[in-house]
Amino acid sequence: MKNYLELHFNIPKKTCTECGCVIEEQHESYLYECERCIGKHER
Repeated sequence: MKNYLELHFNIPKKTCTECGCVIEEQHESYLYECERCIGKHER
């Protein structure tokens, strides 16, 4: 059980491909970008 928890918490977080900041929320889209960068594209 302990090993499973260690693996679970050691999963690397997604980082934005544009600015490099860590993406906390898992979006349904497959883009690896944060909300700020996605917002820039929509303008």
